[in-house]
Amino acid sequence: MLRALQLIAVLVLALAVWLWGFGGAAMLEGWAAEGQRAAQSGMARGLRALRANEPGALLALMAVCFGYGFFHAVGPGHGKILIGGYGLARRAPLARLSALAVLSSLAQSVTAILLVYGGIWLFGLGREAMVGATEDWFAPLSYAAIGAIGIWLALRGAGRLWRTRASHALADTCASCGHAHGPTPEDAEQVRSFRDAALLIGAIAIRPCTGALFLLILAVRMQIELAGILGTLAMGLGTASVTLIAAIAAATLREGALSRLASGPQTLRAMGLIETVSGLIIAVLAGQILLRAL
Repeated sequence: MLRALQLIAVLVLALAVWLWGFGGAAMLEGWAAEGQRAAQSGMARGLRALRANEPGALLALMAVCFGYGFFHAVGPGHGKILIGGYGLARRAPLARLSALAVLSSLAQSVTAILLVYGGIWLFGLGREAMVGATEDWFAPLSYAAIGAIGIWLALRGAGRLWRTRASHALADTCASCGHAHGPTPEDAEQVRSFRDAALLIGAIAIRPCTGALFLLILAVRMQIELAGILGTLAMGLGTASVTLIAAIAAATLREGALSRLASGPQTLRAMGLIETVSGLIIAVLAGQILLRAL
């Protein structure tokens, strides 16, 4: 099992080198952009078919929306960078990372729904105005938030590196009365987990997908609003499928690297170094995307 984990980690590392060192990312981005264009045309056809009450139109629309979300996430999306980087930086359980991947993608869909219906009903905005607001305001804000989280992770990892000895667990209960006088280490970790989850989901959800805006506005115009909402959520699940792969790959790479180390101070130093480097990578990548968006 240990050998298999290390082998998978090497393969993940090789894939990362191909993506960012040998032009793989550009090739993948072009393929994803073509897939998004095809899926967007398919969404328009699917909505028209649904409006005409064609059999199987709703199911076909959901499949196309899922595909759009998948291609959107394969491209230079920010969600997989943050979730994958966090999975590399923090030794979080895979189930928690998986939940973060799904919840952050669905939260992004909910943001699109709120923006469209809020913009239409409250402010009377059209598609161009909402897409413009997304690209001009929400996208840079999201990238900046992700960069800030990267810096925060790097500083937290650097703080761990400065500690030269492992921390000792404090006594959680009083021997005389048997009552707890402070949070247990498990309680403290749970608080950090909730805080981290809120920060990650919020940073990703700030920027709604423009494809979701396109779908929702068309659905409103055709008076099939429910189909637009369901399609947007299906799009979020498509995005989550890629973000989930990134989370699993990051966690596998991390555990494969740590499995070669013995437990103790050496492992703690390695965890601090991994968190620092991962945070810096997140900050740099988010900064690059932010500069392109400005």
